Amino acid sequence: MSSKGSLLFLLHAHLPYVNHPEQQDFLEENWFFEGVVETYIPLISMLDRLVRDGIRPGIAISISPTLGAMLENEQLEKKLNRYIDARLELIDKELIRTENDPVLSKTVRLYAGLYGEAARIIHKYSGDLITPLKQLQHAGHIEIITTSATHSILPLLAHPEALRAQISAAADDYFDRFNRKASGFWLPECAYDARLQTYLKLSGFKYIFTESHAVSFSDAAPKNGVYASYRTPNGLNLFARDADSSKEVWSAKFGYPGAPAYREFYRDLGYDADYDYIKPYLSTDGTRRSLGLKYHRITGSVDLAQKLYYDSDEALATVERHAADFLARRMKQIDEIHASKSIRPVIVGCYDAELFGHWWFEGPAFLESVIRKIRQDRLPLQFVTPEEYMNTCPEPVEINPQISSWGENGYFDPWVNESNDVIYPKILDVTDKMIMTANRFRNQDLSTVTLRALNQAAREVLLAQSSDWPFLMYIGSHSQYAAGRVETHTTNAIRLLSEVLEKRVDEKNLLSLEKKNSLFPKLDFRLFASVSKL
Repeated sequence: MSSKGSLLFLLHAHLPYVNHPEQQDFLEENWFFEGVVETYIPLISMLDRLVRDGIRPGIAISISPTLGAMLENEQLEKKLNRYIDARLELIDKELIRTENDPVLSKTVRLYAGLYGEAARIIHKYSGDLITPLKQLQHAGHIEIITTSATHSILPLLAHPEALRAQISAAADDYFDRFNRKASGFWLPECAYDARLQTYLKLSGFKYIFTESHAVSFSDAAPKNGVYASYRTPNGLNLFARDADSSKEVWSAKFGYPGAPAYREFYRDLGYDADYDYIKPYLSTDGTRRSLGLKYHRITGSVDLAQKLYYDSDEALATVERHAADFLARRMKQIDEIHASKSIRPVIVGCYDAELFGHWWFEGPAFLESVIRKIRQDRLPLQFVTPEEYMNTCPEPVEINPQISSWGENGYFDPWVNESNDVIYPKILDVTDKMIMTANRFRNQDLSTVTLRALNQAAREVLLAQSSDWPFLMYIGSHSQYAAGRVETHTTNAIRLLSEVLEKRVDEKNLLSLEKKNSLFPKLDFRLFASVSKL
């Protein structure tokens, strides 16, 4: 059956770079462990199942360089294995504790499967989770793209040298990791301004994703809205997010994830169980925290104490209804667009990958069901990757996209406000110093130690520019840690640059930083050097 329209799904997989090899147990490293077990491995397994059944997923995934570096970090892999082993040990205890409660024991067995699958996949690929993704891309089942080096909000970078460094480092990192050039670039938080076109094009990127009002507010609002691709004046293709279909999937208030049958995220065994029972599985400081074993469902607008027990069968039945509803809505949407605009539309859905599995436990099952139902029900609809769409779509209309983001209020409010503005003078100052030093040494023959110090200073500057730190400060979650990371990276960079200028590099400190902040192993500090003309 011929297609009336296309679905283009982009899952953006990103975590801030958190690596503390000096400590055996570090709270914020759990973000990574939870992401691997609850999102990344379930998505890999889901994609493998579809391919085994002869169904091509046809989705796009962006993997941030910081997440990619953590997925390849051997020390984090060892900690991840300890994390999984500890959960499996606790699950064995829970199987005994709940053996006379069929409702709870069913959920415990569900977790036994989840963590057991994580252990199996990690063993299968010897801890290298990039490999199965590379294999899926090489076989043409998915398309993988990248984002800025440390997920910086690019329009907030005042220096053109910083823009170029964030984008160019990402392009180089992708090539090293996936053995090919990246075609697409995910703008962190869909944050766009006109300056980005030049640097994205220079680094070889072909397309980007923007928020819908980047297109709808452009100088000549295109008649096809967000349902076609466009081209910037310098030939960069862009896709705009469809807010309606996206909201149905990500919004807990207006969309599917808030259904009463789905698993409740905020009630966890780590807070419910007897303290002495779970103490071996808490942080070394003994503070209660989430352990990932959640036995309740959303239920409704009731207190956590009133949540009912989770029933995975009821949740999966709800998944099937929601997948059917999602596709029915897309077919209606496509019919209406075709009738009004006489085009075969592309519906662009952009989501944080961590929504699927971590925040919305049933998310991977929903996505799998949507993909399967298109085949099973012979719907005149198809999933396409960005490259596929660009190769078959009509010549894109040229527009001048407007400054925008998908953040609260549509611009940059979450990343620049009274809760986090204290960090920006430090970031601007260290970026200034990095640029001036790069300009000074760009053409000099340097000793190995000096070159290492300059390259490490560049890493520290990139890490200071991460969007995660101001966002955590804004939402009041781990805000002290986030502010400390900015302070640490800016201090590290300034110290290294000063030591280079004074010709007294502390090699012990340098080695320690290279071990801890070890991403971008081939980074060249000259990315921060100024150019006379672009």
